Amino acid sequence: MHLSLISFTAKGAQLCAHIAKGLSLRGQSCSAYTMPRFVCDTGLTPLENNISEWAKNAFANSDGLIFVSAVGIAVRAIAPYIKDKTTDPAVVVIDEQGDFVVSLLSGHIGGANNLALQVASIVGAQPVISTATDCRQIFAVDSWAVQNQLYIADLKAAKHISAALLDGKSIGFASDFAFEGDLPKGLTQKPCSEIGIMVSLDENKKPFGCTLNLVPRIITAGIGCRRGTEQKTIESHLLSELQRHHLSLYALRQVCSIDLKANEQGLTGFCLAHKLPFVTYTAQQLERVQGEFASSQFVTSVTGVDNVCERAAVLGSGGKLIVKKYGANGVTSAFACEDWRIRF
Repeated sequence: MHLSLISFTAKGAQLCAHIAKGLSLRGQSCSAYTMPRFVCDTGLTPLENNISEWAKNAFANSDGLIFVSAVGIAVRAIAPYIKDKTTDPAVVVIDEQGDFVVSLLSGHIGGANNLALQVASIVGAQPVISTATDCRQIFAVDSWAVQNQLYIADLKAAKHISAALLDGKSIGFASDFAFEGDLPKGLTQKPCSEIGIMVSLDENKKPFGCTLNLVPRIITAGIGCRRGTEQKTIESHLLSELQRHHLSLYALRQVCSIDLKANEQGLTGFCLAHKLPFVTYTAQQLERVQGEFASSQFVTSVTGVDNVCERAAVLGSGGKLIVKKYGANGVTSAFACEDWRIRF
């Protein structure tokens, strides 16, 4: 998680530096800014443009923003750049005295509530969290989904789930995966619920009248292709294979291949379009992968290993092959799934 911090006063700069250090010790990547005249005493980066430009850049390149300032300053700075709760970064505000930490924007999906709690623990402040489910200590499905690497297929359904829980209603829960821990209060596995949650790689499973589909991002696609294969051909092949095997596109965590394809424009373009990491391995790395894989002398003559897509999928996922090699129009693909379970 990359965080951008900013402060505007001498005291605020000292607090900003303290927070950045504390978050860095917790494994967070931090970029902390202040007014140029306070840099020498704090080691922070000088703010060289105006606050609006800083906020614009931080919104585009950070997972979270922390303002050591008045709430009004933060609101005015971020207002032009707020777009959608699924994409906006977390925004947290702390006063320069270090008394209160406010979760201002993207409390659940963006992680501002959790970030506010982290900052509060570092400085000994009081976290201020206003989301209804948190205030009443009710299960927050969107926050839980993010923590479990689950794609939320329908935000309207998520709102209905939260509203029903706040009204004291029981919510159904179904899953294709095992889970650890007890179901949160309000969730039930009884089949009679009219509204509920479905955790599956298939986002079209609808066991409830109103179903919130949550898709775990645990699938690695292994891909091979002829040199120069166009992006649209690769995309058409992959989408067709995913649909044929009842796998959601949103279940993909990454795409893997051999290093000979590291600069293949069709592959890199597909991954960029869908915001998927593209990982490549050497022939030697692929050859060492254990398992039974389809073998091709032609592939061996070109790449130095008998199979690219199946081996790359398994190596990338660290799990097991769930869809074997299939080729069409110069593209071959296979899918592997990591070992994963739900945690409450």
